[in-house]
Amino acid sequence: MTVGHWGRGLRVNLTTGQITRETLDELYLRRYMGGWGFIAEALLREVPKGADPLGPDNRLIYATGPLTGQPLAGGGRHMVGAKSPLTGGFAGSEAGGYFGAELKRAGWDRIIFEGASPHPVYLWIHDERVELRPATHLWGLETADCQQVIREETGEANARVSQCGVAGERLVLLANIMHDVSRAAGRSGLGAVMGSKRLKAVAVRGTQRPPVADADALRELGRWFREHYSETGSAAYATLGTMRMVRVNQMAGGLPTHNFSQGQFEAFERISSETMANTITVERDTCFGCPIRCKWVVEVDRPDRPVRRAYGGPEYETVGALGSCCGIGDLEAIAYANQLCNAYGLDTIGVGVTIAWAMECYERGIITDEYTDGLKLRFGNAAAMLALVERIAKRETLLGGALAMGTRHAARTFAHNSIEFAVQIKGQEVAMHDPRVKYGHGLGIAVSPTGADHMHNVHDSGFQTDGGIADLKPLGLLEPLPYDDLSAHKADMVRKGLLWRMTHNVLGTCMFQAWTPAQTVSLVAAATGWNTSVMELWLAAERAYDLARVFNAREGFGPADDMLPPRLFEKPTQGPVAGKVYTREQFLEAREAFYGLMGWDSTTAAPTRAKLQDLGVAWAADLL
Repeated sequence: MTVGHWGRGLRVNLTTGQITRETLDELYLRRYMGGWGFIAEALLREVPKGADPLGPDNRLIYATGPLTGQPLAGGGRHMVGAKSPLTGGFAGSEAGGYFGAELKRAGWDRIIFEGASPHPVYLWIHDERVELRPATHLWGLETADCQQVIREETGEANARVSQCGVAGERLVLLANIMHDVSRAAGRSGLGAVMGSKRLKAVAVRGTQRPPVADADALRELGRWFREHYSETGSAAYATLGTMRMVRVNQMAGGLPTHNFSQGQFEAFERISSETMANTITVERDTCFGCPIRCKWVVEVDRPDRPVRRAYGGPEYETVGALGSCCGIGDLEAIAYANQLCNAYGLDTIGVGVTIAWAMECYERGIITDEYTDGLKLRFGNAAAMLALVERIAKRETLLGGALAMGTRHAARTFAHNSIEFAVQIKGQEVAMHDPRVKYGHGLGIAVSPTGADHMHNVHDSGFQTDGGIADLKPLGLLEPLPYDDLSAHKADMVRKGLLWRMTHNVLGTCMFQAWTPAQTVSLVAAATGWNTSVMELWLAAERAYDLARVFNAREGFGPADDMLPPRLFEKPTQGPVAGKVYTREQFLEAREAFYGLMGWDSTTAAPTRAKLQDLGVAWAADLL
């Protein structure tokens, strides 16, 4: 019997309504592990080259990992993937909360949705019971209301719901898939893929414990973390959550402000973690199995902008994107914008950076009053920001419809030189970490198969000390490097750091839990019974990452797509990094070194046949 995984998946043909149960054998499970591995393999084998991301040939894949649903800190993660309508390439996103654990506890490792339903439906899973149900009455509901109706219909108050939201229904390319209302499989337009299939939601209730090889060992590791996490790198998240990064990045000169034109925000204190804790926060929240409680729950009793607890509270990325990046220091307005995004199913990063771009276009005279319907899109105008969130979600007005497609598409609408200050990579907006303060991070987001993504990437600020690189020492990286190094040594650090980060995306764990590489190996061994190692986990992560790169190469991506936007080559004018930035030539040299270290062809940016053979997936080379 397979353990750690169930060895079972579901295939749902939305066109015909047929549901098939599939067996996942141990060879498949050990080679692809979970998460991105499952997703990349399925997309390459099943989605035709050049397929319309919003057409029936695309696949929408839910994937767990061997540690998803185990009673461990960080074991609440699952992954969702598809061909991205925003970038045209690989999309893979991770979400926390409880949905992934519930899916695993219902007895399933993976779901593949194919085709498109003729009318709205949702999938209901209760252990072995799996059925498609009509969802026309749910179409158009906000996420909290939809979740409540599904729970009432199924008679399961604890059913976990994943849904596309109104934005996904309307095929907004910045649409997320929302879980538990406040947890997002964000970026890349996955909500639009779900909406294009007229799949309103997936609801699940599971009552089984995933099988494990050594329950006592897992229990002991879980106990150790609960008792010692305050002594690890997880402690900072337990006290201030991700919001602590407002102050950290402000002090470093890397808090994106006014569409990344500046790195410090004069009103940062008004949107800091301390301010949020002392004003609008009412409680802390957590994900399955986790004692850290890094999530904020906020509430604002204001008639015109009531903020409800049901939608959680803003994370750092949200406060940066809808706050400092737009020049807005009104925390209540940001919290309300966060609620709108969660209610409609929108990516707060993509929406915030897109609105910031529109504000810069307005101040430059590229977007004029004839397109704004009276909105004065100046930096700092919170009312205009909130109005645009609504218009983007519903694709209302010419401006709302253009911005709903992200900055790269919108720049084609308004032309002039507006693409020059669209802060995006492969069509996906850059998150709230300035590569002019984190040089290796810039390299990592440039080469990412998903477009700009801060999650499976290095953050140089953490790798400047011997203690900071502790997790990379088992991978052979023995010396720290300063943030502003962009040498071949930094390229090697980026490779090792991002591939170790990728292990979270195949195992089903959260990056905020400071499990060491040795402990991670012990967790996987206890769950699966495999005689595993750091090397095996590393190779599983690299295999998933490289298959995603193969998918992009097959779709026509090349070195030109692995590039930072012009704004990120401009010298900052204030703060600790004023006057400093790498040149394009230095960046390209580092990228070339990275390609070589990864075993990628420098002319195609795709993994070589030899590299794919080394990873045990030589079949993928034939697709190129």
